[in-house]
Amino acid sequence: MIDFINFYLFPGLAIGSVYALGAVGISMIFGILRFAHFAHGDLMTVGTYGVLAAAGIIAINPLLLVPFGMALAIVVALLVDKVFYQPLRTLPTIYTVISSFGVALIFRSLVQMFWGSQNQVFNSGGVRPPLVLFDTFRISVLHVQAVLATACIAVALHFFLSRTRTGRSMRAVSDDPELAEVSGLDTEKVVRWTWIIGAALAAIAGLFVAMDTSAHPNLGWNLLMPMFAAAILGGIGKPMGAMAGGYIIGLAEELSSYHWIGNEALISPSYKTAVAFVVMIALLIVRPQGLFKGRLL
Repeated sequence: MIDFINFYLFPGLAIGSVYALGAVGISMIFGILRFAHFAHGDLMTVGTYGVLAAAGIIAINPLLLVPFGMALAIVVALLVDKVFYQPLRTLPTIYTVISSFGVALIFRSLVQMFWGSQNQVFNSGGVRPPLVLFDTFRISVLHVQAVLATACIAVALHFFLSRTRTGRSMRAVSDDPELAEVSGLDTEKVVRWTWIIGAALAAIAGLFVAMDTSAHPNLGWNLLMPMFAAAILGGIGKPMGAMAGGYIIGLAEELSSYHWIGNEALISPSYKTAVAFVVMIALLIVRPQGLFKGRLL
């Protein structure tokens, strides 16, 4: 049981936090702009390399440099929306979806052009020993930071969407964009805030992954499908649902490789991503609108 908690449960919560942060942006973009943003994973990579660039100049803990990555991701997202996506909004959604694939390739190529294609590791002061609780539980400090940061972000995001005027406008546009525009809401402002929130959270998620492993140009692309699964599972257009979906997918991936029966892994770790999608499909067959009754695709 101790090994289960130390090596499966806590890592599952940590990767679930990453999926949750990334899925929020995907869910909000689909809910408000009505298209699947397949460049979101690579936007995460851009934010991560923004922190990496700052870390090369300022020798402090990379977590303290996350505003640099957030700023770069936000500027890039707003610029791409202005140049690529905004002219396509009056066309069928498939045009924007295909364009997002092109944007993803542009992001990846730019990262390779400026930083190279090799893996890069953050210098965070050497190897940090795990937290030891009750002389039994050994938890990675970074995993604790990821879970706590995601919990704080979830509370702040819920407050923003439910208590602020901009947040309520975003919910209104997500529910009925035509009615919201007729009612006098500034839909372009809502779109800008959607990109700002999605890009900022993507940068944070990318940093946690890069610090746990390494930074490389395919970092965000490799996480894109699980993040989409989390967004769909939680309910499209429901940020809190996306976060819940992220944790479900993360835990499903990690716990599926635990030796539930005998001494061998129930399912090989190589198939963890497939297990997550099986869970998503099974739940959506029963509840197609997702856990939080989101928009049907």
